[in-house]
Amino acid sequence: MMLLYRLYQICFMLPVLLVATLLTAIMVIIGSLLGGGNWWGYYPPMLWSRLFCLLSFVRVTVRGRENIDKKISYVFVANHQGAYDIFSIYGYLGHNFRWMMKASLRNIPVVGYACHCAKQIYVDKSSPSALRSTMERAEKVLSGGMSLVVFPEGARSWNGRMRAFKRGAYMLATEFNLPVVPLTVDGSFDVMPRFKKLPVPGHIILTIHKPVYPPKEGYNLPDLMQQTFDTIGSALPEGYRPDGVNDGTRNGVISGVISSAATDNKRIN
Repeated sequence: MMLLYRLYQICFMLPVLLVATLLTAIMVIIGSLLGGGNWWGYYPPMLWSRLFCLLSFVRVTVRGRENIDKKISYVFVANHQGAYDIFSIYGYLGHNFRWMMKASLRNIPVVGYACHCAKQIYVDKSSPSALRSTMERAEKVLSGGMSLVVFPEGARSWNGRMRAFKRGAYMLATEFNLPVVPLTVDGSFDVMPRFKKLPVPGHIILTIHKPVYPPKEGYNLPDLMQQTFDTIGSALPEGYRPDGVNDGTRNGVISGVISSAATDNKRIN
């Protein structure tokens, strides 16, 4: 059965998705250059992502869509199990947003330029000034009323378990006093883990948790990071949860990150 599926992928799915990717990128480029970046940067890629899931025989179930409002800007933070996290969020979140993504993706022919035109945010860590420039671009996107989706782990998991969170996305949320929405993606590691080149059929559950709203005195950065970390982990199967989340305890999974963040913790009044 798997042999037939691989033949289907090579002979039909991959060629169709290649053509669809090029057409989507071209539409995004043209639409964005004509001044419609907010629309063209989201809706064609949304359909492209759904096509990826459909042709891969990957079913996506969304839970908690009622927790978000399309009229509100959020910073979404999600765990990163595998490549299909991107397709499940892009295709099924149902809320216009921009990604914070690795700078290396800029080098993908046509697609990299399409992301640039759509004002996706490339994260450049090559120097402190480059990183600051990245944050400034993100601030410009957020100040325009757009939402952001970030994988605070920074990269896909090697074993499906959550890793320590980095604080870049959270600093943006504290600076603009925006609500933070935890997203749990469960199942994409089984569909296509980091060390595989082709997917297998599967079922992904995207859980949209309730937003964390800034208190009057502003966010406490370490507490915000820990709260969203715990919330995301709580919706994962036990085998993929970080230790301590399933019983409600905090065992310092991101204590190293919190310690470094505590030195420059910001409160927004």
